[in-house]
Amino acid sequence: MSAVFQLSEGKERFLVAPYELLALLPPRQNFNEEKLYRTLRSLELDGYFELIESDRKGEPVFVVHMREAGRSFRRSDALRKRRIYYKIAVTLLCGALSALVGILVKSLLG
Repeated sequence: MSAVFQLSEGKERFLVAPYELLALLPPRQNFNEEKLYRTLRSLELDGYFELIESDRKGEPVFVVHMREAGRSFRRSDALRKRRIYYKIAVTLLCGALSALVGILVKSLLG
């Protein structure tokens, strides 16, 4: 979704070729056109955008129409990351507090 959002450049509707999307995806995930197509259809079903296949000068392209969930992707992604950082911080603080209590109990009893 991040690659689609990046290519949209804030537009609600835009054209994108499969090779443009493949160029933005991480190489370690080994995306090919079939896997890209399945992923885009999945994101479409999740309500991020509408996807229409078309041809431009004999080259396959996608017409992407962003929906509300797609337009607010950056905000929801930032919130998700903030929640993860918060959970990590709480876990670290609980671990430190637990270690401190252990040291105090050991020094009192020892």
